[in-house]
Amino acid sequence: MEPGKNLAGDTSGFTRRKFIYNVSAAVGAGVVLSSPLLSRAAGFIKTDDTYTVKQIMDTFIKDVPGGALSETVDTLKAGSPDTKVTGIVTTMFGTIAVIREAIDRGANFIIAHEPTFYNHTDDTTWLQNDEVYQFKANLLKQHNIAVWRNHDYIHHLKPDGVTTGVLAKLDWQNYADKDLPNLITLPKTTLKGLIGHAKSRLNIARVRYVGDPAQKCSRVLFIPGAAGGRPQIEAIMKYKPDVLIVGEISEWETAEYVRDALAKGDNLSLVVLGHIASEEPGSEFMLNWLRDKFPSIKTTHVPSGNSLSFM
Repeated sequence: MEPGKNLAGDTSGFTRRKFIYNVSAAVGAGVVLSSPLLSRAAGFIKTDDTYTVKQIMDTFIKDVPGGALSETVDTLKAGSPDTKVTGIVTTMFGTIAVIREAIDRGANFIIAHEPTFYNHTDDTTWLQNDEVYQFKANLLKQHNIAVWRNHDYIHHLKPDGVTTGVLAKLDWQNYADKDLPNLITLPKTTLKGLIGHAKSRLNIARVRYVGDPAQKCSRVLFIPGAAGGRPQIEAIMKYKPDVLIVGEISEWETAEYVRDALAKGDNLSLVVLGHIASEEPGSEFMLNWLRDKFPSIKTTHVPSGNSLSFM
């Protein structure tokens, strides 16, 4: 989740300074996607089973309530919309390592959730003379690889595709609120047990947390990505969770609020998964969507991995 995006990806209703949940559909982490036959009938039926980058993008956008967005960061970052797709890689970040994996797999279309060129809008004017940017851009151009960022659109799905993917990965879809899937009521557990489950299911070596590992908890509020301190704190105020699980924080905001709440005597903890860990299952959701809609195209999820290491 990026600046200016809400929990459901609605740029008009959520910013880092304003937190408004607008999830109207029941949680669908376990929902059965439409059959390949029905999906193909609703999409582009071609006798030779070849598709362009634009056709795949347009098919996904048709699934999003309201259709195409007038303002979005979900644009092509490399390549041509008319490129005939030979294979697709889904990922969180289109890193050089992911690009090389796509090349090895014969895939020429990467669908990433986050920016390719180090800023939210993928503005590259300031990078033109930078050797790292040039190497990456030339690698994509040399191998005729298209990169599409699918951030706003997947968050606009009802329910949110990223939240759906994460809940499925955590096996929490049956505990999620039907109107607000980010609010989860678990069987009673401890903070230590909850953290252990999240680490195991999301393949995380370590997490940061604020709280007592022995704290009893059941009511969990999950806010993936980087919503910002004020929205996270306002969510605590509104929904009164036992545990807030987030992607990332500004350490001088949410962590300090939770520390003071604990000192006051509140039953509250904070778990910081890391941005990538909190949203990567959304790329696996995208993988399953593509395999359902375009079964003739070889599609693979390539985890970008955590850019940060822990000593």
